[in-house]
Amino acid sequence: MAGKKTKSKYIAPLKKAKGLGSAHEGVDHWMAQKITAIINAPIILWFVFSMINNIGKSHAEFTAWVAHPIHTILLLVMVSSVLYHAKLGAQVITEDYVSRKCLKLFKLIAQKIFFFVLGVACVYSILKIAFMAGI
Repeated sequence: MAGKKTKSKYIAPLKKAKGLGSAHEGVDHWMAQKITAIINAPIILWFVFSMINNIGKSHAEFTAWVAHPIHTILLLVMVSSVLYHAKLGAQVITEDYVSRKCLKLFKLIAQKIFFFVLGVACVYSILKIAFMAGI
């Protein structure tokens, strides 16, 4: 018994951690979350104040507002940033709290598909309103 304890004492820390160390992807993921959070803060404030200013306006007035190039671009940036940020957050939660590998893989793939399809639907809707306003 004593031999095993002393033998493990001489194992290098790298050998102990092999397979358990960094995958070198955490920093990129963390940085992407921080960048999207920085983008989201002012653009969501703009969106909330814009929606408050559009309360009570007619459908034609609202679609004309969306069709303005600045608003169209800001809406597209907001949708892209918010959905990407949400995808990153959902990925972290799944990776941290789902322990079964097959279920984790399924959830990660399903989340990517969900956020992609939702993003395409939002972009399509914004562009359709922007290009069809006034017709």
